[in-house]
Amino acid sequence: MSLSGCQHLSSFKASKGTRPYRIIQSYFVYCCSPESRKRKAKAGLCHICGNPGERLHSCLHCVFFGCYSRKHIQEHARTKRHHLAIDLSYGAVLCFLCGDYVYDRELECIAREVRAKAAKSLGLNHTIFCPWEPSKREVELLRKNPKRRKITENSTIGLRGLINLGNTCFMNCIVQALTHTPLLRDFFLSDSHRCEQLTDQCLVCEMSRLFQEFYSGLRSVHIPYRLLHLVWTHARHLAGYEQQDAHEFFIAALDVLHRHCKAGLNGNASTNPNHCNCIIDQIFTGGLQSDVTCQNCHGVSTTIDPFWDISLDLGPCNITTSSSSSNLTTSSSSTALADHGNVFNGDISQGADTESPTSLLDCLRRFTKPEHLGSHAKIKCSKCQSYQESTKQLTMKKLPIVACFHLKRFEHSNKFRKKISSFIAFPQELDMTPFMAPYRRQNGLNNNIQEMDSFSTSDNLYSLFAVVNHLGTIDAGHYTCFVRQHRDQWFRCDDAVITKASQQDVLDSEGYLLFYHKQVLEYE
Repeated sequence: MSLSGCQHLSSFKASKGTRPYRIIQSYFVYCCSPESRKRKAKAGLCHICGNPGERLHSCLHCVFFGCYSRKHIQEHARTKRHHLAIDLSYGAVLCFLCGDYVYDRELECIAREVRAKAAKSLGLNHTIFCPWEPSKREVELLRKNPKRRKITENSTIGLRGLINLGNTCFMNCIVQALTHTPLLRDFFLSDSHRCEQLTDQCLVCEMSRLFQEFYSGLRSVHIPYRLLHLVWTHARHLAGYEQQDAHEFFIAALDVLHRHCKAGLNGNASTNPNHCNCIIDQIFTGGLQSDVTCQNCHGVSTTIDPFWDISLDLGPCNITTSSSSSNLTTSSSSTALADHGNVFNGDISQGADTESPTSLLDCLRRFTKPEHLGSHAKIKCSKCQSYQESTKQLTMKKLPIVACFHLKRFEHSNKFRKKISSFIAFPQELDMTPFMAPYRRQNGLNNNIQEMDSFSTSDNLYSLFAVVNHLGTIDAGHYTCFVRQHRDQWFRCDDAVITKASQQDVLDSEGYLLFYHKQVLEYE
């Protein structure tokens, strides 16, 4: 990549200089004064549709703001032949002739200067963002090791089998899913964990070593004995060589990782429902909104709780034994998550909907469907000041970067234990817009979701990257895992054996845990 941008940017700088770039940076990107912040709030709208979002860009040649997602800035560039624009969220320069964002060292220096001025005007002692620059030692290491590992179609980097240490397939498949979680991989491979524990009992440190092992390029089978020992130490209900539940292990592992890494990154994040800024909560935590509506005065009581996964019931609603008011998962998980918040399940008792779901979308529709609590579960209404019947509806307030869906294939009761082996279809691409709180409020859209195209946004789109499967019966079963490698190449992980798989193999499998990753990430 050239440090002076592309030829089109160089021509623009030669004719008009850098003043247009500096003005846009100062008034519409970083906003160096209260006046500029007011101006951006008032005038920072698309000149075509009038919306403030949708990746707003400013033309570098003239005064024009246009949405990138709705192609308004592209249309302006085509008709006016103004081929350079600035992303108003991050200040990057987009060249439409090159078809990409371009880097220019001179403009980067201007952006850094404006950023520091904006931080000072806000009373901050440091810049909002500090780009990475290699130290002298890192430059020397790069010069001594010029050869770079390249990802090719036949690359096996990141793929490594795991020895089964005695009914530990449940652990192996979760490890495979976590090591192929893109942002978690980037975090650990960038050596971002700073351990403050004085002992060698930190699970985050062990995960960091595990990522190094997976992405070292070695093909030999790895023995995760240290990881197993640490899990037994910190989650004693999983200790022993009995077969455990993969979902229970996933929640317990996240809880221990959360507790061990938040000590070094203890901070508040206003957009995080759990108010924790550790890497686990940044990636996996979402916000679940619960609206309870009084049937007498129609007053609504709203609560928002954090979740790491969504458990979805697969059986007919009329045989459900517990209502959605019991919001915790299994008792062992709820104990582990006492300081973290509730993890909600998908039990919704409604006699009108007696058919079993056949797809993930069916499960999500049932999960977000209003539920009449009935006379046996009256609540005290704050407005009526008396106990009234009510309805309850769960919706997504904030979506996590990685969404995990737990299909509840195992049923336990006092009389029987069984596994639901029915096929549940799940998509490669998932749009969560229909299940967000703004679009499921009250009975406006209910379960018959219409005109969602006008509501859909790229922020709510997900791609499948891992699937955990359970084979066999509830008493004698085995866990395997499908993981997505680069460029949508899929592999089946069966403990020490890894084989290539097709996307259709994945979609036809008996999914137990489904892992989806957001397609578009917004930096905060």
